[in-house]
Amino acid sequence: MRLRNISGSRDIIAESPLVIHEPEKIKGKWSELFGNNFPIRIEVGMGKGRFICELARNNPDINYIGIEKYSSVLLRALQKMEEEPLPNLLFIRMDAENIAEIFDKEEVDRIYLNFSDPWPKDRHAKRRLPSREFLTRYDRFLKKDGVLEFKTDNKELFDFALEELDPAGWKTVRVTYDLHHDIEMMEGNVMTEYEEKFSSKGNPIYKYIIQR
Repeated sequence: MRLRNISGSRDIIAESPLVIHEPEKIKGKWSELFGNNFPIRIEVGMGKGRFICELARNNPDINYIGIEKYSSVLLRALQKMEEEPLPNLLFIRMDAENIAEIFDKEEVDRIYLNFSDPWPKDRHAKRRLPSREFLTRYDRFLKKDGVLEFKTDNKELFDFALEELDPAGWKTVRVTYDLHHDIEMMEGNVMTEYEEKFSSKGNPIYKYIIQR
């Protein structure tokens, strides 16, 4: 969901050293930018950043990049970083449709999709982040043994995502239709804002881990 537009958010983001403004120029050079050879993991559509900030805080030997389209949402993540700077986390404000243009082959070892926009109309199916169109994009830069993790509370979107795997040449590693009652899948789980909200209402959370 999109937050109400916050006046001045674009200007703040434009001045932030934590936001990479021309990410296509860093393609193939992300390790150089971070200054190490740690694995690189990305969250596409990171929202207000709770999930990726916690991951970065808990895993200092992994580099993270949060990608968000909306300035007003990304601003919330920047505010979190002001409170607790994390050297292994950077942000990009962009439309995910162009994601294959900013990472080189096998440059990313894990992709996170959390509570993505369901784009409910059939004609918008290719805009869904777990669609075969996006899986093809991810395939261009994810490591051969890399994985993609997807969580949602939307069963229709989850069923759609599962149906997209075979045509795109991907397979499931783990699948659950009730994450919070799956002991193995819950191990190390980091909740997003939406996950906490929906699960508190008793809604099941769906998750898969996939690879090619």
